[in-house]
Amino acid sequence: MKPNARDRLIESTRQLLWERGYVGTSPTAIQQRSGVGQGSMYHHFDGKPDLVLAAERRSAELMQRQIAEALTGPGTALERIAAYLGRERDALRGCSVGRLTADPEVMADDTLRAPIRETFEVLHHHLRRTIDEGVAAGELAADLDIDETASAIAAVIQGGYALARAAQAVEPFDRAARGVLSLLRASAPRTH
Repeated sequence: MKPNARDRLIESTRQLLWERGYVGTSPTAIQQRSGVGQGSMYHHFDGKPDLVLAAERRSAELMQRQIAEALTGPGTALERIAAYLGRERDALRGCSVGRLTADPEVMADDTLRAPIRETFEVLHHHLRRTIDEGVAAGELAADLDIDETASAIAAVIQGGYALARAAQAVEPFDRAARGVLSLLRASAPRTH
């Protein structure tokens, strides 16, 4: 089934935001990418901010679903964290949600910033719960600060994207992911 005009507008805006940011996502570019005319665009949305918010929400929903699938699936805590860090992603393109934190227009608007904040809260929640399970199972050190570790993993992911984009190579992202996993494994209690 072909997506309707509203869905095409949202997806086109989502892709343009990811590629160009808020300013580069003009109504003309949205219409060209989506194949939807101006009248239809303004029939479905009150204006660019309304459409951008819908696109951000879609990106947030997709990312939140990926987070939940990886971190609540089967396996040990470390296996689930490794699955999340190692999931297929376009490291050179960056995070469709995280990249918006560098966009001044988005960051200046509480409403447009909300889906980004909520997505990182979901990531922190799932990481925290997974790390807590790892500590409870004796897989990770009992004195590991769960909140700080969850924040560090999230920062490694977003920083890994920045490193990969700067180098125009995937290896810096992969190296950062392997590094945080090595640190987590090193925190594991030693059994004799």
